[in-house]
Parts: sequence; C-alpha cells; structure tokens
Amino acid sequence: MQSDIQLSAAREIMDTLYLLYNKREYVHPDPLEFLYQYDEFCDREVAGMIASSLAYGRVLQILAGVKSVLRRMGFSPYHFLKDATYESLVDTFCDFQYRFTTGEELVALLYGIKNVIEKYGSLHECFVSKFSRDDDTIERALTLFTNEIRGDANGDRYNSLLPCPAKGSACKRLNLFLRWMIRKDDVDPGGWNDIPTSKLIIPLDTHMNRLCLMCRIAQRKQASMRSAHEITGYFRRIFPEDPVRYDFALTRLGIRGDTDCSSFLKEWGIHRSE
Repeated sequence: MQSDIQLSAAREIMDTLYLLYNKREYVHPDPLEFLYQYDEFCDREVAGMIASSLAYGRVLQILAGVKSVLRRMGFSPYHFLKDATYESLVDTFCDFQYRFTTGEELVALLYGIKNVIEKYGSLHECFVSKFSRDDDTIERALTLFTNEIRGDANGDRYNSLLPCPAKGSACKRLNLFLRWMIRKDDVDPGGWNDIPTSKLIIPLDTHMNRLCLMCRIAQRKQASMRSAHEITGYFRRIFPEDPVRYDFALTRLGIRGDTDCSSFLKEWGIHRSE
C-alpha cells in the first residue's frame, strides 16, 4: 500500500496532466465531440450511446462511422427513435457496416434504446432504476441496464455493441458512455447528476491498460473488468470522489500528437522510484 505522501505526489502529477489536457481544444479526434452538437439532453443521451458503442478501432474510422449513423437520424436522434419502427430502422441501416459491427446489430441497439425510452422515459431513468447507492461501483447497474437494452434478462444475446460486464469484459465503451453522462467538467457534458462519480469504472482498452502497465498502476496484461477495477481502485485512492477524473487527459497521450507522453512517463517514473 502506498503512503499518503506517495499518493499526494501521484495526485499532483495527475492534476498537472488534467490541467494541461482536460480541455475542449483536445477533444478532437474523439467521438465525444458529437455530443456537443445537441442542446437537448434527450438527444445527447442517444447520440452518446451510439458514439460510445462504435468507439473501437482507428479514431478517424470511428468518427466516420458515428457520423454516418447520426446523419441518417436527422436533427434529433431521440425523436427519430420515438417515431421509428423496427422495419423503418432496418430500411435505414440495412447497408451499415463498421468493421465487424453489422447493420443488424446496430438496428438491435437502436431498437433496444427505443424500447427503453418507451418503457422508462429515458436512458437515464432506466439506469437509475437499476442503481443502488449501496453498490461499490456501477457494474451491477450497468449489467442490468445493458440487459434491458438487449431485451435479454440473462445477457445471453450476442451483440458486439453491447458487451456483458458480468462475463468479464472491461466494457470500455459502456463505461465511456457513463463517464460522459455522469461526470461534468470542461470536457464531459454530464447530466446524470443523481449517480455519484465515485462509483464510476475506468473505461479500459488496450491502450489505457498498456499505459497503466508502464506506470505500474496495472498488473494484468489483459484489459478485462478485473483490470478495470484494479486501475480504478488505484485512482480512487488518489481521488476518491472521482476516480475517472484523469481518464480523458491520460488517453490524450496516445491520441493526440501535440501531447507530451515522454515527459509524463519520466516524471511518473521518478515519482514511482522514490
């Protein structure tokens, strides 16, 4: 266990990184930028679910894929789904293909979102109905939430856009969606104010896991839910009320060419060797 002095030094380094890069000017290229296009929160929820679900692969391909979906939905993704039928969704997205995600899987996601909105009123209300403040993290609520969108109580129905937390997936894209919805700062738009940021789990992918291995924050090479909890636990010791606070700034080190990864790793290495 690290001493209070070590954790204080780690927080100082991370806060410096946060102040440098947690700014709107560093968002592009990131699917988060699509959420800023919508003033209505109901539209931002739907756009956020779509943008985060497609957030795998090369970032410019991600942006093209998300843009293709949202363009077909018009000015209001929320009202588009409210007015849609399953058949109209199939007609609109039958030719969609993003890497190994098929139009059929996208339609299943969109139809699931539509059904949740009709049943609960919004994605937010659905998630809140699954969440308990007694839970250590949002994992249990996230499992129930994704099963609700699937229309599958056991989470057995495969969809590449909706991984199952209970089966060990790190669920990077779903946790990314929750970061966008629950946190609010210069980058994350927020809106789900009744879910504590302290319950969030780091959106873990191979890049983030590799960076955490280099920083000796992570011990497992595989980006699994166990690894996500391990890394989140470390950041929770640094910043208990918001363990995902540094996620955006850290991921800029791999996405943006105008960030200084080497200086960060050098400073972090000096801190860790003390």
